[in-house]
Amino acid sequence: MTKRIVTLLAALLLALSCIPAALAVDDTPAAGAGYYYVYTENGKGLNVRFMPGGEKVGSLPYGSRIYVEAFTDDNWAMIIYRYNMPGVGVGDYACYVSRRFLVKNKPAPRTNPSTTSAPSTTTSAWSEITAEFNSARPVTPYVITVRPTRVSGWVNLRWAPSKSAPLMATYPANYQLTVLQESKNWYQVTDTVTGAVGFVNKAFVPGN
Repeated sequence: MTKRIVTLLAALLLALSCIPAALAVDDTPAAGAGYYYVYTENGKGLNVRFMPGGEKVGSLPYGSRIYVEAFTDDNWAMIIYRYNMPGVGVGDYACYVSRRFLVKNKPAPRTNPSTTSAPSTTTSAWSEITAEFNSARPVTPYVITVRPTRVSGWVNLRWAPSKSAPLMATYPANYQLTVLQESKNWYQVTDTVTGAVGFVNKAFVPGN
């Protein structure tokens, strides 16, 4: 019996030694699993990849709060990310982001100078915005999920309900926002992760 136990332990140690070092989990307290925020120097989104250094499958906006399942030895963080995997479908899959762009404390919002004052728009654009505001109605807040025209595309958050209004943020497929008001063609929404408030076109929300 003792000989059999020793044999099994030896086999287990051999199997563990075959795990690639690049995928070994760094479980030290300072780099453990938990909630982190996306911080990029330029304020752009953080790429989400199918595997460390692999194909891009989406992006997380600046300031997003995410849960890291584990860190790899080569400075990648494993997260659970929802996207449409070709041949499989929409689901929550283990994906990776660069550890370099994760911080423990929520970063200060990025200020876009173009959004600090009213945008310069044409008369027709202002007519469009006015019409949308006149048709707006408050609603009991509820959550919507954005859908760009392409899986790898983006949905824009704008300063006002017009495609010519300045851009405030961009969101990948399946990102969730909370609706505050509805107008004829737009939702006024808030991003509960970053606190941003703006407008998204109803064309990029399924079921509209």
